[in-house]
Amino acid sequence: MIPDIISVDELTPTQAEMELERLSKEIARHDRAYHTLSAPLISDAAYDQLTRRNAAIEARFPHLIRADSPSRKVGGQASDGFGKIRHAAPMLSLDNAFEDQDVHDFIGRLRRFLGLTEDQPVELVAEPKIDGLSISLRYEQGRFVQGATRGDGEVGEDVTRNLLAMAQIPRTLENAPDVVEVRGEVYMSKADFLSLNERQAALGEKPFANPRNAAAGSLRQLDPQITATRSLSLFAYAMGECSQNLAPTHWDFLTCLKNWGFPVNPLIRRCSGADELLAFYAAIGNGRADLGYDIDGVVYKVNRLDWQERLGMKERSPRWAIAHKFPAEQARTRLLAIHISVGRTGVLTPWAELEPINVGGVLVSRATLHNEDDIATKDIRAGDWVIVQRAGDVIPQVVGPAPGTERGPRDFSMRDALGGDRPACPICGSHAIRLEGEAKWRCSGGLICPAQATERLIHFASRDAFDIEGLGEKNVQFLWDKEYVRAPAALFRLEETNRDRLQKLENFDGWGKRSVEKLFEAIRARSTIALDRLIYALGIPQVGIATAKRLARHYHTAQAWIQAMRDAADPAAEAYADLLSIEDIGPAVSQEIIDFFTEDHNRQAVDDLLKTIMVEEMQPQAASASAIAGKSVVFTGTLTTMTRQEAKARAEAMGARVVGSVSKKTDFVVAGAEPGSKVTDALKLGVPVLSEQEWALLE
Repeated sequence: MIPDIISVDELTPTQAEMELERLSKEIARHDRAYHTLSAPLISDAAYDQLTRRNAAIEARFPHLIRADSPSRKVGGQASDGFGKIRHAAPMLSLDNAFEDQDVHDFIGRLRRFLGLTEDQPVELVAEPKIDGLSISLRYEQGRFVQGATRGDGEVGEDVTRNLLAMAQIPRTLENAPDVVEVRGEVYMSKADFLSLNERQAALGEKPFANPRNAAAGSLRQLDPQITATRSLSLFAYAMGECSQNLAPTHWDFLTCLKNWGFPVNPLIRRCSGADELLAFYAAIGNGRADLGYDIDGVVYKVNRLDWQERLGMKERSPRWAIAHKFPAEQARTRLLAIHISVGRTGVLTPWAELEPINVGGVLVSRATLHNEDDIATKDIRAGDWVIVQRAGDVIPQVVGPAPGTERGPRDFSMRDALGGDRPACPICGSHAIRLEGEAKWRCSGGLICPAQATERLIHFASRDAFDIEGLGEKNVQFLWDKEYVRAPAALFRLEETNRDRLQKLENFDGWGKRSVEKLFEAIRARSTIALDRLIYALGIPQVGIATAKRLARHYHTAQAWIQAMRDAADPAAEAYADLLSIEDIGPAVSQEIIDFFTEDHNRQAVDDLLKTIMVEEMQPQAASASAIAGKSVVFTGTLTTMTRQEAKARAEAMGARVVGSVSKKTDFVVAGAEPGSKVTDALKLGVPVLSEQEWALLE
């Protein structure tokens, strides 16, 4: 567990992998609490600290991006209490900025992607970021027909009847397109929130924690009459699906919204460049307490809609917008003791037991400590008074000792904590070693260490791997302890081998006939899996979600991928060169994959697993109508009609596989000015070389 105070630049790949795994689990838990249950466990600022840390690690280690990465998620799953609505256009989340430099970097990325010079103006719209519940309002032939929450960004909850209780939502629009979706934020004003809690108290009911919670809970009532008794407000600010072009700029679209009768925040401003954005941010921050509603930052959007279209989106967020968030909170408490946990890869990580303290509205009692070098750098000792900072999960970060306070008795030593002259794993007792040249210690027990084995199974069943509902940490540990499941394939034989035993556990530690049946149903439902999910689920070091997807798109089938990885064990083989040609997969990642399949027990585990499941062939991203869908493309040289970054993004959006080097399997090399050796390689291998203009015709 690695605190934010340590520079991302200091992380090793293994440390980064561990941290991303922890971050993904904790953020997913908080996403569900916030978006689905309307009961957040932490403050927004604390949550943002965690997502910021995650983004920084992913930027340095893109090959480690996980299937359950917060960078690939928008919100939480839709509740089962409402009907589901699939959004015609995804409701995207936003990347975050926290420092002034982040805003300057955002403007720089826009310029580079669009190929703009430093003297070309970039106009943006700055909007207060309302702390409420995101919704989408669909109008057909000018009439309001449907309303939905954001949900996971792809599927939301149908709250149409509840939205009809809000007077601020127009029922009809004059001179509207045949179809238009208006997006915005439902919120509760501070005054209405206080009045609601007074009524709750008078009725002897539990008060709401904050206005955002109150707004979400009010809108998501199964009885619309309850929603009608709550005072909810709306600010409209964005467009979803639209059957015609409404305006050339976002500012003009906001004018359309006002003309239709939607409330639009009067504080929104047009700004030119980072300095004006930052001045607006400072002004809004200074006046934040005087506003009648809660905000947690400022959103910056590119004003020109044609530029927004060119910039497009990444996995879960648009390139043309960013949220500049307000800072997190800190608190002071006593560090009672330092303990050691064992991760999925055997790395031993110290963590702090804290005297419980309220930070950002949440009572916390644990904190990350990274490794003994970090502890020494911060000069942290058991018994210290320390400063803790919310990092977006139940386990906050220890910033350092609180100035001017009494100190603990002695420095921390991992060797001493692990047993002195014969350091041992605290779980299995195997020898613990500190890797040469690195700060981390590792348990040498491998798969015989229960902590590592169960963590691997938990990862295998996790949300963005096989996503087996009901197989969290507690139940995996139970099945392991009972020796019912010791390998992935055993999960898919569990019903056959242990149905009777599990059904006899009725009312034992949460197990019952219905829960057992639901587990079997969940396992059966996941017996067919996408190739990228399978690859990620195997838990190969340095293979995160992005790498898993690239591998799946490159090899298409499980059989082809596995055979290629075995063949790639020979560095002179074509399979090895082909593996290295995949975008962002270098020698280190390739070696991790090869090493995984070199181990007999890994090969046997995968072969056994494939006997119990069906793996879907990976299809191209784009529709089959695209001429380049499924094709392997290399870009080289300087492009003139667009930047290299934009060209790659457009190719991938149309289903092409963008690779970094030329091989026999490359379909096209697109050459701009001064292309270099890749064109020579293509000519030797007989790979077609296209000019930028010829490539445009294929698109």
